[in-house]
Amino acid sequence: MRGVPLAILAPVVIAAAPAPAPETPRDILIQAAFQTADKATALALIGKAIQRADAILMTDPRNREAAMQRGIAIGYRAKLTRSRSDAQMSRRIFESLAAADPNDAEVQLLIAGWHLDAIDDLGGLVARTALGARHNVGQAALDRAVALAGNRPFFAGMAALMRIRHDDDDIAAARRLAEEAASAPAATPLDRLMKRSIDQVLPALRAGNGKAAQAIARKLLPFGRVGT
Repeated sequence: MRGVPLAILAPVVIAAAPAPAPETPRDILIQAAFQTADKATALALIGKAIQRADAILMTDPRNREAAMQRGIAIGYRAKLTRSRSDAQMSRRIFESLAAADPNDAEVQLLIAGWHLDAIDDLGGLVARTALGARHNVGQAALDRAVALAGNRPFFAGMAALMRIRHDDDDIAAARRLAEEAASAPAATPLDRLMKRSIDQVLPALRAGNGKAAQAIARKLLPFGRVGT
């Protein structure tokens, strides 16, 4: 799979100033997905994030953030190693989190990413047969994530990038979401980072150049710098 979006949590971290040494599982995964160009280094960081998340869950089994980041890390490892068992495990974690709180926009985005990234990476037929990935399920989760997030640039921006990556003819919907992200107030550093990312893809969308926008989106989504 091409990665699960959020861990997903910073498609434009690569454009930001170097961050301090990562400490939390989320920080480590952001570095792995967006600041690393070498697969071996990325896998080492993913392993470190899993260890950190496991340590948190040992003392606090109900820690939702640690469980989420563990699921993201396993999904990332699945992408880089082509592990079917890891892919299925990450899906179970995301679905369990969604069952516990169906109104969590971030988890809905992760579910969307799981389905749509698998299809993008493997092709629709293989992803459906081997993993059970479904475009309609992923798209519904993506729409739900944007709706639940309200006026958050990060979620609309991620949806724009994922849509145009999946279909370079989906220019109108991707542009609408990108324009929404560009014009919405940025309440958090993550939203500000997404707005910078959207600034990179909007010119191609406004020009109606879906192929160029798709190429840019691929570089901005997780592991866009890592050859797999």
